[in-house]
Amino acid sequence: MTTDSERQLRIGLSIPPAGFTSHDEAAAYVHGAADAGLDHLVSADHIAFFDGRGKDGLMTVSWLAGLHPTIEVYVGVYLLALRHPVAVARQVATLAEHAPGRLTLGIGVGGEDRHEMEVVGVDPTTRGRRTDEALEILRPLLIGELVDHHGDFYDAPQVSIRPIPSPPVPITVGGRSNAAVERAGRQGDGWLASWCSPRRFTEGVALAELTAAEAGRTDVTWRHGYQVWVGLGDSPTEGSALLSPAMERFYGVPYSAFERYSPVGTPADIAEWLRPFVQAGALDFNLAAVAGSDEERIAGVAELRDLLD
Repeated sequence: MTTDSERQLRIGLSIPPAGFTSHDEAAAYVHGAADAGLDHLVSADHIAFFDGRGKDGLMTVSWLAGLHPTIEVYVGVYLLALRHPVAVARQVATLAEHAPGRLTLGIGVGGEDRHEMEVVGVDPTTRGRRTDEALEILRPLLIGELVDHHGDFYDAPQVSIRPIPSPPVPITVGGRSNAAVERAGRQGDGWLASWCSPRRFTEGVALAELTAAEAGRTDVTWRHGYQVWVGLGDSPTEGSALLSPAMERFYGVPYSAFERYSPVGTPADIAEWLRPFVQAGALDFNLAAVAGSDEERIAGVAELRDLLD
């Protein structure tokens, strides 16, 4: 596990749940986050979520990267099973060529909306196996290997991708199940956790690193992380009042389903809630922050970053 002296926390802010109404608004948000010292911007990924909503994660972070010369971007998480991994490798390599060293690719299997998978011809029950097989193709391609793969879900005959990303693009694996954690150990550079307790996070980090060791992966530079919605306000009550309707609109279920794992209040309140995850080895935090305005969202997460450092 990473020691305290080696820790370099990276705090990222998601784009607003409702998106942006103009180019100028987006540019102000991106530059505001960079000027406040935040490390990266985060986008989720969906094809047709519930009523057809969503944003393609790689396209969105490519656009965000183009709005600022240095801020990093993070897809959290990309539904790899819904795409062909060779095409994804080309997209990742293209973004890495234009914005080297600025992309982290989080991979997940999804599942909240099974119909989102069916609309692109994917049986939801196969999404874990598809993700495993896709990673077997994607990772070698991104380090310059020639791939000749014929599997249960994908064919990739005699293919390579040039130029390869330099520096390499970290790939983290999201998900709450042990299967996701073990996938992170076998094929990822970190586990991107969500909706879990510090105890579960500690157990998951240990399982991921044990799985990696058993697979002979002894040289991983781990980038474990935690992804969480937060409600910023002058008090927990105010933070909850802002966060609950935003989450209910996004997920279509009552806020009570998320409340346990959604810290609210001042930056100091939220930092205190997140600190056990830092102690357990989290280096990346992807915060879906809700506040009274974009300016308050950015300022609050920047203050939280200073408190956690």
